[in-house]
This record gives sequence, structure tokens and C-alpha cells, in this order.
Amino acid sequence: MISIFTRSAGAVSTSDLLAGGSLPEDSVWIDLLNPTGEEERALERALGVEMPTHEEMREIEVSSRLYQEGGGTYMTATVLARSDTAQPEATVVTFILVDEILVSLRYGEPAPFRTFAARCLRQSMLRASGEAVLMGLLDAVTDRLADLLERVGIDIDAISRDVFDPSPGVSHGGDFFKNMLHRIGRNGDLTSKCRESLVSINRLLTFINSVSDIPARKDIDSKMPTLIADVHSLSDHATFLSSKVNFLLDATLGMVNIEQTQIIKLFSVAAVVFLPPTLIASIYGMNFEHMPELAWNLGYPLAVILMIASAIAPYLYFKYRRWL
Repeated sequence: MISIFTRSAGAVSTSDLLAGGSLPEDSVWIDLLNPTGEEERALERALGVEMPTHEEMREIEVSSRLYQEGGGTYMTATVLARSDTAQPEATVVTFILVDEILVSLRYGEPAPFRTFAARCLRQSMLRASGEAVLMGLLDAVTDRLADLLERVGIDIDAISRDVFDPSPGVSHGGDFFKNMLHRIGRNGDLTSKCRESLVSINRLLTFINSVSDIPARKDIDSKMPTLIADVHSLSDHATFLSSKVNFLLDATLGMVNIEQTQIIKLFSVAAVVFLPPTLIASIYGMNFEHMPELAWNLGYPLAVILMIASAIAPYLYFKYRRWL
């Protein structure tokens, strides 16, 4: 799907390719979402640049993500999609600057693209160059990452309270720890994806700074210092959250081990408590002909009292040593 954003007489609107495959006048931003081969070829003819394939976009080496070719500046970044679901995914987006027009090529639907496009149409805030649109999109992506990291931080604090200072009546059973580990894992996965996106954006910004032949350079320079500062601060915060997630994971696993140790200790105490009565019952359960107590009228009550006493004695000893 091709969405072409144009700015004319102070108003922002969307349109399609004109007859013959030419672009409308005052085109500023061309958004390609899951394009077909025919749409890519039509846009390549209109702009005179080549569109990278999805496989080429997913290559991780910097030289394949950030380069200039055929009059276009190609920049690929990792952006989070479906971040509000239980299965967020990192998708790649390629930005192409050519003749002060920005082309965004993507195969996912990150929320910042929807919100930025809707804000442009609603507030007519689209500037007259693709470079300004690129800065606006990167700013929207960075704001979204900041919101996600803030949400992760809040959830991690809640997990910490639940694990180390549970509410009265809350049982630390198997289901409790299973839920905690699930939440910790989900936050750790989201944090790592945010860090991956921030690293790719930081590389993209560094590459833009090194390119000197960008036409609308002033639209980039006006936003670049603030954007770089935001990305660096968010990267540091993501690193802090990642270390906190690892600490919580280790602490929760330690609590699980403590719970398991308590259960094993109860079984061990029960085995020791019932071992002497079992021994006494085994001795007097032998059917030898010559056993003095067999003919004794008080033999049975004495055996019962002896078994009870032999069970109570280890229990009292454990309590005395504070092993229970």
C-alpha cells in the first residue's frame, strides 16, 4: 500500500500516484506498507532509485543498513511493533531520502507511524522537506520507546514489591512464582527489543551527521542534538532496567529454591519423626516364640507410649535447635 503525503497551501493531504506513475506536486512523504512488486517498480520509476528487498533490509551489518546509492540516502532502523500485545516484535524500517522526499519502506505497523501520520493530517504539521519528516518520525519512535521503558519500569517495581514485600494473605506458591517469572520474562524481552531499537536509531543518527550532501540540512540540524540526547539517555535507562530485570530474575529463582528447600525440609523432619516409632513397631511386630514382652499384660500400652514418646522427642529437639 502506498500513502503519499503532500503539503499544499498549508494543508496536508494524502493521494495516490498520478496517471503514468508520476508523483503529485509537493510530495513530502511516501509511506510504503507491505508493498507489492508492482508498487515498488512504479515508485522506483517515479523517483529514480532502487527499493531494497525485505531480505536486504533485515541484514544486520551496518554497511547494508546505512549507505548512499543512486542519488538516494538509505537508512534502516529497527522499530517495535505490536508493543501493546503479549508478543511484541522488532521490525525493520528503511528510510530513503531522495530530492527532499522521504520514503519509508516497512513490513510492519509500528504505532508511531500511525500516530505521526494522523497528527500530520489533523494538525497540518507536515513540513516541506522529507528531512523534517524523518526527524519527526524518529522523534515519534523515540517517544514511543520512552513510554514503553517507563511502563517496564513501573511493572518491575510492582514485581519487586510482590516478591520481597507481598500483601497480607498472598501465598508464595507455585502459581505465584510462575506468574512472576512470566512477567519478568516479558519485561526483559521488551527491554531488550527497546535497546535493540535504540542502538539502531543511534547508528542512524550518527550516519546522518556524517552525510554532508543532504539538501535540507537545516531541518535535520535543528532536531538532531535533542534527539541524540534522548536516545543516549533512553539507552542508559534501558541498560539499567535490563540489569534490574536480571536481578529480579535471580532473586525470584532464589525464592523458588527457598520454597523448595522448605518443602524438602518438612519431608525430612517427617521422616526423622516417624523413624523411631517405626523401628519400635517393627521390633514388637516380630513373631518370635521367645519374646519376654509377649506374655506381659502391659506390653501393648507400653509399646504405644514408647512410640509416641520416640516421635515427640525428635520434634522437640528440632524445635529447640530452631530447625523448624
